[in-house]
Formats: sequence, structure tokens, C-alpha cells
Amino acid sequence: MHKGFDMLQLLIGLALFLGIHSLHSLAPGLRQNAIDRWGALGFKGVYSAVSLLGFVLLVQGYGQARLEPVVLWSPPLGMAHASVALMWLAMTLLVAAYVPGNALRARLRHPMTLSVKVWALAHLLANGHLVDVCLFGGFLLWSVLVFRAARQRDRLQPPSPARNRPWATALVLALGTGLWLAFWAGDLHLWLIGVSPIALPAAV
Repeated sequence: MHKGFDMLQLLIGLALFLGIHSLHSLAPGLRQNAIDRWGALGFKGVYSAVSLLGFVLLVQGYGQARLEPVVLWSPPLGMAHASVALMWLAMTLLVAAYVPGNALRARLRHPMTLSVKVWALAHLLANGHLVDVCLFGGFLLWSVLVFRAARQRDRLQPPSPARNRPWATALVLALGTGLWLAFWAGDLHLWLIGVSPIALPAAV
């Protein structure tokens, strides 16, 4: 009963967190109606409250449910290694979203969404528990749908050409690699998540 409640808490948290973050891309009309009704400040307040509630629920639900995991499959050792390699790409894309003028941002347009997609895929490869499939599968589906919607908007309303500066791209690669090393070689993942992907390669 307790395990079922933890999973339900995780799923509700995912629905709230990913749902509210889908409005801009997947339901712009609903978002605009809410802004018209509550005002921009009121909408931001509701948006923040729902985001925070969803995040707390999914973190608590995931943390409790993984203590008594339901095993769906056992990833081979190579999957964990592939996951660690993919996380370098995910973290580099994450940094690219915040550094203006880099080639990745200029070419891909939406590196943050792609970062979430790669992050989710990397963790799905290395984890075979039901709770992991729900969490990372949910984020992977969300990122696929949001990226698709963003690319459709780009085709309808092409954005202005983005700047592409070599020094900015080099900075992205350096910072992304540094962040990746901090997580996988510096035990930051162990400190934040409670699991070391180096010591336990099958449980990222």
C-alpha cells in the first residue's frame, strides 16, 4: 500500500510539473486564457506554485519508491557506460542554453529541451526499475513533444539568425566538460542523488 502511494505521488508530481511546463509549447491558447483571466503576475504565481508542488511530489515519490524497487529489466554493464558518455552531451547542451553566441545554440535553437531529452534517455539506458521508467520516461516523452512543437513554431515563424562566436562555443565545451567531470569523477552525483555511477555502474 505504501509503495503504491509513493508511485502515485510520483505520477501526480510528474503530471503537475511537466503539465505546467508544457503550456507554452503545447497549449499556448490555454496559457494565454489564464494570463487574461489572472493577469501576468497572477499567472506567474500559479505557475510557480504548481511547479514547486509538482517538483516536491515527484522528488519525494521517487525517493521513497526507489527504496523498494520493482525490477523490469537488468541493464548490461555497457548501458551504464553509454549513459555516462551521453551525460557529457546532456550537460554540454545544458550549458549551451545559457551561453549566448555559441554554435550549438545557433544550430539547434533549443539546447535546453535537447539536454532534457538526452538526460532522460541516458538514465533510461542504465536503469531498469519501474520507478525509473516512470520518471525518466515521462521527461523523455515531454522533451520529445516540446521540442517537436518548438521546431514547428520555428518553421512557421523563422527566428532571426543567431550569433556564432568560436570563443563562446569553446566556453560551452569547457564548462560542460567541467560539469560532467564534477558529477561523474567528483562524486557530485553521489552527494546530490545518493548513488555513485562510478562505484555502481548499473544504477546511475
